[in-house]
Amino acid sequence: MYFKFTFCPIILLLWASLSFAQNVNVVIYGAASIAKTNDNFVCVTLDWWPAEKCDYNHCPWGKAGILNLDLRYGALINAIKAFNPLRIKVGGSLQDNVVYKVGEVSSCPNFMKREDGLFGFSQGCLSMERWDQLNRFFNHTGVKLTFGLNALFGRNESQTEKGLWIGDWQPQNTRDFMQYTISKGYKVDSYEFGNQLSGSGMGAKVDAKQYGKNVIVLKNLVKELYAHPETQPKVLGPGGFYEEKWFNTFLEVSGQGIVDGLTHHIYNLGPVSIYAPVQWDDPNMMNKILDPSYLNQVSQTYKGVSDVVNKFRPQLGAWVSESGGALNGGSKDVSRTFADGFWYLDQMGMASTYDQKVFCRQALIGGNYGLLNATTFVSIPDYYGALLWHRLMGSTVLAVTKESDPNLRVYAHCAKKKPGVSLIFINLSKDRSFNITLSNAKPGDAGKPNYEFVGKQNREEYHLRALTGDIKDDIVCLNDVPMVQTDSEDIPAMDPKLVDASTPISIAVQSIAYVTIRDFEAPACV
Repeated sequence: MYFKFTFCPIILLLWASLSFAQNVNVVIYGAASIAKTNDNFVCVTLDWWPAEKCDYNHCPWGKAGILNLDLRYGALINAIKAFNPLRIKVGGSLQDNVVYKVGEVSSCPNFMKREDGLFGFSQGCLSMERWDQLNRFFNHTGVKLTFGLNALFGRNESQTEKGLWIGDWQPQNTRDFMQYTISKGYKVDSYEFGNQLSGSGMGAKVDAKQYGKNVIVLKNLVKELYAHPETQPKVLGPGGFYEEKWFNTFLEVSGQGIVDGLTHHIYNLGPVSIYAPVQWDDPNMMNKILDPSYLNQVSQTYKGVSDVVNKFRPQLGAWVSESGGALNGGSKDVSRTFADGFWYLDQMGMASTYDQKVFCRQALIGGNYGLLNATTFVSIPDYYGALLWHRLMGSTVLAVTKESDPNLRVYAHCAKKKPGVSLIFINLSKDRSFNITLSNAKPGDAGKPNYEFVGKQNREEYHLRALTGDIKDDIVCLNDVPMVQTDSEDIPAMDPKLVDASTPISIAVQSIAYVTIRDFEAPACV
């Protein structure tokens, strides 16, 4: 099941040494933070898709859906436990087609292919037996849970406008579900109301005013059932693509203090196929991932969402509650490879600078974008990048500037739980490495030269590269050691390389590096 390697091939090191090296100075502004993330910024989803979910004659979900995922696999359990804790959002396209078998609901149908159904499927059901199993699993692995609720229950599709669902949301099934959850002592950190119903919607949509009125009903229901504020789950919404007018209207109708967190989705790489059904993958997907100007385009969405948050000030700020890069299950030729990390980790870096509190990856398992292989449960390269972020990057975000090739992406945070700062460097260039020196921008020195930083303690460095140097590889090396699960299905050790502080930070071609500097003086991190 697992490949065995001791070291990454030496040819990779030789190739890196032959690349052209550019000297770059990076300035860190440590006097004050520019944003704050949640301590559990890294988040993953579990989706409802059944095995019958197929696109372009390709069926990548297998038994990875919420209703049929085997929760006993050691690799799955250990992958979650390694985060200690991991935020998981249960939800996805079919969540507005799920009823809960509790209270007045007596039948519990499985999802079935249905041409006129939402996303091509009939209604499905979550039994309380399965809910019990899931909660035992969440408790055992220490999950911080966000649960996506069915926001279409009781509504009907309009006869005059395709995709528009009208009428009031009926909360009784959700009430019964919450009461059962409370009676069992199950912990839910937050409830998200609906999936991709905002704006033009995906498969279904709800008018912004209608959604705003109904989310008030949900908030009052949560306050009624969870009497103690300290155990009261937060209410999130709308969990869809950002459209300025829709978001503004919904928040104006619902008012302040109703939605605790404003959630939105990002799929900035577009659909996986532009030639469907003739060709499965977009042949330009890799070019998008390696193009800094393309990656920058999504910043306009983050800015728009941030502006709405600043206007209405929800308690928890903005969350990216779903992001998989490529729509329709991810790219089968890219999402599982080392190359996807250039998109994924850059997105987390960019989102954090725009004060996004949480970033949820679609998905933990399933589709082509799962952090775990849906069949073998082996971790893909992005899993290790996410785990390092979770362990190293603290919640305080710092400004950072550089003058260099745009292929070098840099983000800085206060180090997590310990003194110092942590940085992530992403090198998109295939023929240029970078030698980095750091400068510390002192407060009150605007317009003056920054002070070059020379540390006295060894730096902690974590260099991520593709196994053979080909970014299409699905095995990543950390400090030249391949990351593969052990025979006992544990996540391998992820130890730093200690580097002399007097030397430049070296970032190899098409690689990613986390660097933690314990003696960097940043007042914002004290």
